[in-house]
Amino acid sequence: MRKIIFQLFIVTVLVSCNQQEVKESSYNILNEKDRAILRDEIIEDRFNNLLPKLMDETNIDMWVVISREYNEDPVIKTMLPSVWLNARRRTILVFYRDKAKNTIEKLAVARYDVGKNIKSAWNKEEEPNQWKALNRIIEERNPTKIGVNISKHFALADGLVKTDHDEFLENLSKANQKKVVSAEKLAIGWIETRTPKEMELFENLVKITHDIIDEAFTNNVIKPGETTTEDVVWWMRQKVTDLGLATWFHPTIDLQRSKEPLKSHIYSFSKFKDNQVIMPGDLLHCDFGISYIGLNTDCQQHAYVLGKDETEVPTFLAAAFAKGNRLQDILTTNMQTGKTGNEILLASLSQAKKEGLQPSIYSHPLGLFGHSAGTTIGMWDSQEGVPVRGDYPLHKNTVYAIELNVTVAIKEWQKDIRIMLEEAGSFGDGKHNYVNERQEAIKPIKINY
Repeated sequence: MRKIIFQLFIVTVLVSCNQQEVKESSYNILNEKDRAILRDEIIEDRFNNLLPKLMDETNIDMWVVISREYNEDPVIKTMLPSVWLNARRRTILVFYRDKAKNTIEKLAVARYDVGKNIKSAWNKEEEPNQWKALNRIIEERNPTKIGVNISKHFALADGLVKTDHDEFLENLSKANQKKVVSAEKLAIGWIETRTPKEMELFENLVKITHDIIDEAFTNNVIKPGETTTEDVVWWMRQKVTDLGLATWFHPTIDLQRSKEPLKSHIYSFSKFKDNQVIMPGDLLHCDFGISYIGLNTDCQQHAYVLGKDETEVPTFLAAAFAKGNRLQDILTTNMQTGKTGNEILLASLSQAKKEGLQPSIYSHPLGLFGHSAGTTIGMWDSQEGVPVRGDYPLHKNTVYAIELNVTVAIKEWQKDIRIMLEEAGSFGDGKHNYVNERQEAIKPIKINY
């Protein structure tokens, strides 16, 4: 009898493990070697097909990117091959664009080739001084403009540290010093632009994000009266780790319920929310994003814990959620290439208010970084517009986190609630598409009472 029980136990464990393997394989995540291959293919494609166009558009024929190990320029982090996790010693990259010949040189003033794409152009035995080796490359090519990553308002385009900046200029001739300009627009363009290869990956990554949220918002994870919001947060963190992925920010789970007043915006955007026990009738909200092969997602969705006698989400909550979708539609319709973030923001808020909505919009670029480079379309505490960063125009072939909320009066609860949504949206030639759909209904969490 004991032998039979033990055999049944083994079978149960094997079945459970097999089910887990099937579930995790459905996420379609590459192993480490295949991830590295794909990352290098994407970077090579960006160097050969995207970078020349960006250099031509910004009228910079030489781009010099300088970083020291563990103090990397954000731009150089996006250029390193899969087997380089950091810069080495002082790594200097030089990109020279000869538009007349339609060529681009990719050189490293470093002891080694930087992967297969960037060849070492420094023999230290012949020239011990790295700065002089760089200067020789510049003198030989005689560029019109030498772009470096300095920017007052865009942090991701401001990666050249003061020491390297000063030593770089000290070792240039006076004639070449006059050619040095900010590569702000080039750096932003490099970071914000998505290639077709990246978009294929991005669609899968957003789907993985949605799948993890779908799994988190089930009775398998949430036991009303027992599970807390923090329990779900750490389930999501563990799930990401188990899948071999990473998060670029700590996720949050918060809730709204009938007997509690709506809390302020400050609470809504705090990463230190109260840890609450989840109960039937709670409207749940998550803020969650993951990183994979150089790209990042950012997603906010809602779920509702069904009560004992409920079979679907209450109609008044469904109607409130529809207003959130409507605000998304208003915003994405106004997001046209060439318009600035501030123009898009003010037009969208005006239209939404005319339709009787109580909107708040705070959308941001998404891609190589979670809060990436590009135009800023509002901030939760800057609904009148954002100086400088909001004046940058929207470009095609970019991805934005369509992030916003709408406040809705719920008479059944005798209070206001806030529908907070965020989805990745891509922009081509004047056309918006969600990278992997959007949430169009509150997720019902069915409980086994």
